[in-house]
Amino acid sequence: MKNFKFTISGNTYEVEIKSLEGNVAGIEVNGTSYTVELHRELIKSKTPTLVRAEVPPGKSDKIEKKEKGSSYPVTAPLPGTIIKILVKQGDLVKKGQTLLVMEAMKMENKIRSEKDGVVESVKVNPGLSVLQGDILIELV
Repeated sequence: MKNFKFTISGNTYEVEIKSLEGNVAGIEVNGTSYTVELHRELIKSKTPTLVRAEVPPGKSDKIEKKEKGSSYPVTAPLPGTIIKILVKQGDLVKKGQTLLVMEAMKMENKIRSEKDGVVESVKVNPGLSVLQGDILIELV
């Protein structure tokens, strides 16, 4: 991988880093192999990870039209601005399909369907600012 020369107390050492996984490195010093542990703080990402709970499977894989008022709301996971809407009223959507794209914290976030369904209504337009928990789309 990489070669280095170190001088410690007047002695010169040729060090080759063979492998590096996490904080454990395989090195060779003047022809002798060693496994060493690095003592450094691992840098963790400050970007939050959005995790949504898995929607429990229904009793049937069929998509059924339900009575008015029994719709499934797709809500904004965090405050942001709607950039693009990829579905319209009456569209058939599958679980995991991208419904719209919103910008939040200077990042584009794809809002995906958590279940199969039909788009009952789209509550937002491109350019609209939304708050966390606002209803974006209703599915049935």
